[in-house]
Order: sequence, then C-alpha cells, then structure tokens
Amino acid sequence: MASKEKTPAESSPGKGPIRENIEAIVIALILALFIRTFVVQAFKIPSGSMLNTLQIGDHILVSKFIYGVKLPFIQKTIIPVKDPERDDIVVFIYPEDPKKDFIKRVVGVEGDVVEMRDKKLYVNDTLVERDYTIHTDRRILPAPFTTRDNFGPKTVPKDSLFVMGDNRDNSHDSRFWGFVPLSAVKGKAFMIYFSWNGRDKSIRWSRIGDILK
Repeated sequence: MASKEKTPAESSPGKGPIRENIEAIVIALILALFIRTFVVQAFKIPSGSMLNTLQIGDHILVSKFIYGVKLPFIQKTIIPVKDPERDDIVVFIYPEDPKKDFIKRVVGVEGDVVEMRDKKLYVNDTLVERDYTIHTDRRILPAPFTTRDNFGPKTVPKDSLFVMGDNRDNSHDSRFWGFVPLSAVKGKAFMIYFSWNGRDKSIRWSRIGDILK
C-alpha cells in the first residue's frame, strides 16, 4: 500500500510561540522606524521660546513627509512635495549644533527681505503683525548691542528660511545665528498629543489634541 504523501504543512514544523513573538516584535520595530523616519515624529517642548503657542512640557507631532521624503542621516530630499511657507511651525536641525533640534516659526522664505524695527517685524518692507506673538520685555534694545529688537534688513538666501520664536523677547533664533537651510528642516508641527505641567505635576487636558496654527 502506497504511503500517504505529506502536505507541506505536515512535513515542516509549525512556528513556535517564541518565534512568532519575535517576528511580531521585529515587524513592529520596522514599522515604527519607518513611520518615525518618513511619516511622523514626536517631540517634546523643553523651553518657552514659542510661548504662548507652545508651552514647556507640550508633546507634539511633526509631519515628516509634508515637505518631501528625505533620506535619513544625509537629509537629502528624494521626493520633493513643497517648501515651508511663512507662519509654518517647523522643527529643524540647529545650525550651530547638529545634535540638537529646534522649533520655530517661519517668518521669511527665499528672496524675502526681513527686518526688525523697534520690536516690529517687517517682511518685504510690510509690517507683519500676528496674534500669536508676545513680548515680555518693555525695553527696546538698540542694534549696536543686540539684534533682538533691531535687525537687518537681510535678504533670505536661496534654499533657506528665516525663523523666529513666538516669544519674541526670549527666543534664540535667526536674528542671532542666521538662516536655516531647507535641508535641515525635519518637518512641520501640526498637533499637541500630550501636555505635562512640570511645575505642579499635572496634565494639561485642555491642550491635548490642539491643532497648531
């Protein structure tokens, strides 16, 4: 009598639970890495330079693909989508220390002429006023001593941005260290997904889910 031919399932041992768990973990890690690199990344706000838009302890989500797909590490755009626009809140590699990420608001793009006159922002010789900006220091500091309140005019070079913090008197930004190359931009901040008040150890429930503008 001929022996019964075994099916592939019968002839090979099934996956054990340990192997299945390891494969699931590896797949999850690969997906998480892909999402973090190309889709969305989480950041925490450590300073008050973007008050009142962003509070210290806010945890935000940043869209990585909105400005195009970049190769990791070398930050080269392989699939361009669009460039940052004025008023976008962007996360970028700090030009003076590539190990750090900064978050600021775009106030000038390629070709714009940016100037600060007695704390007032002018772009292309037009006064720019926004509800989100704050000033905490009544003093107006003269240009020979600092570029905080009087700056420029300076023209934004090709493939670059001029960025500033919404907390204009307490922000270390393009007024002090110059322009941000487009290649250094990691993405656009679009939502607060969690917020923690470190002073009283409480969750800011009202901020969770806020869309950034």
